[in-house]
Amino acid sequence: MTRKERFEGVLNWFSSHVPIAETELVYSNPYELLVAVILSAQCTDKRVNIVTPALFKDFPTPDALAVSNPETVFTYIRSISYPNNKAKHLVGMARMLVAEFKGVVPEDVELLQKMPGVGRKTANVIASVVYNQPTMAVDTHVFRVAARLGLTSNAKTPLATEKQLMKFIPTTQVPIAHHWLILHGRYTCLARSPKCSECGLSQFCKYYSTH
Repeated sequence: MTRKERFEGVLNWFSSHVPIAETELVYSNPYELLVAVILSAQCTDKRVNIVTPALFKDFPTPDALAVSNPETVFTYIRSISYPNNKAKHLVGMARMLVAEFKGVVPEDVELLQKMPGVGRKTANVIASVVYNQPTMAVDTHVFRVAARLGLTSNAKTPLATEKQLMKFIPTTQVPIAHHWLILHGRYTCLARSPKCSECGLSQFCKYYSTH
């Protein structure tokens, strides 16, 4: 099976069996999603969704968050991983969002990465989910699933994974493919004990054929 055939098989299976795939973070506008994605780094979406309602209620806009301070924000997000750093990032992000972007979350990946707490993965999520751009955010799930399936080969970094995936996934499918791979890694292709017996992708999977 060529890599092109493997990609086609995997993408066709997902489009047939998982026609709807989207972020599990709860948000109502681009600003809220940006806050949630910053909080979700090395933390579960479920935990983020527990914390954000109170945060969004008291800081409903970038302007409201920008005039706060990290110590106050920390009290809302103390149960999240790395709360001290993330509190600083959120306030810094909000201040830059207001000062440089007039409170409007930019759609350009390079501009997004100028803000505190926004790395390439976070920027790609925003560009993809909010603006439907063909950007592939690579988290631990995407990195693992892509490698196991054989969609990537010897990709040592998230950026290498991103580039290999972008080479073969049709532009129109990139936004949803990002969610397909994340959700598959979250619920089926688990890190320690993948549920291969329940997986519909075993016929395409390199990991399955060698284990």
